[in-house]
Amino acid sequence: MNQIVKRDQLIKEWIYVAADISRTSFEQTINIEEKTNRTDLVTSIDKEIEQYFIEKIATHFPNERVLGEEGSGHQITDLKGVVWIIDPIDGTLNFVKQKNDFAIMISVYENGIGYLGYIYDVMKDELYSAVKNQGACLNEIPLKKVKDIPLREGLVAVSHRLMSSEKNDEARKIGRASSGVRMVGSAGLETARVATGRLVAYIGASLAPWDIGAGKVISEELGLIYTQLNGEKIDMLHYNKTIVATPSAHKEIIEKFKLDKEG
Repeated sequence: MNQIVKRDQLIKEWIYVAADISRTSFEQTINIEEKTNRTDLVTSIDKEIEQYFIEKIATHFPNERVLGEEGSGHQITDLKGVVWIIDPIDGTLNFVKQKNDFAIMISVYENGIGYLGYIYDVMKDELYSAVKNQGACLNEIPLKKVKDIPLREGLVAVSHRLMSSEKNDEARKIGRASSGVRMVGSAGLETARVATGRLVAYIGASLAPWDIGAGKVISEELGLIYTQLNGEKIDMLHYNKTIVATPSAHKEIIEKFKLDKEG
């Protein structure tokens, strides 16, 4: 069996098992901890799902490394070889507070290039997936390339941290230049909304590799641009201010932020 096909099948099987773990937890008492502040949470379910993925990867692909949000993978300082990037629950605050609008995300990178990406909206049973140079799908149905809609004609998602900051007004200016602002609270699901044309852009204040990995593969297969907010390439080993958008909206937003920085 082709390695790509084998990985794709296994990943989908694992994601559905992990989703069952997350849904079943609603009937249990789960442990919740703060990581950096009261809105940055980790639960025992995040850790359980990440460990499940790590064990599966170690069984089937023992020589490959894992970069996981909860730190139970390898210590990654480079992207040489094959690296799995895992976010066991993207939108943990939503998972805890709403039991909705959270995702499971997995991506596979080789020598820094993303080849496989998966975002699973657990409560909507929507699996976004992509294989490099083979397009992207939603629940196995191919997605069309996203229309190149300009900023003023579309909705945008902007992270809460950027929108609520008192120190700058760039994000609010972007919001005013668009048709409106919508926020979900999950980098993966907001990226998925751009990938399906429901938003023209998503701007993240500080996204980690596990927030970015899967969405970047899917977005780029659909003709979207995914970069740092200054227009530079994403650094897959560090946190990034990010933007994923249609080409037209991307250009306009980058220019607006650049003008504000220079002004």
